[in-house]
Amino acid sequence: MEFDNDLDAIGLLCPLPVLKARKRLAGLKLGQVLRILADDPAAAIDVPHFCIESGHELIATDRTAQHQIFFIRKK
Repeated sequence: MEFDNDLDAIGLLCPLPVLKARKRLAGLKLGQVLRILADDPAAAIDVPHFCIESGHELIATDRTAQHQIFFIRKK
């Protein structure tokens, strides 16, 4: 999947992945996509909740053996 910006949140624990995502999304234009890599198990709950609360669109998720991947479109 194509994305416009990347956030490596591996090694960060809740709530840091979401806080850093919020800051990174603030610098993007409407419609641009942020990819987040995270290994905190709580991110599977926190990132979708953040998208619902903030109005951004969680367009895809994926998982590898080491981490989770989230794609968020700025709304």
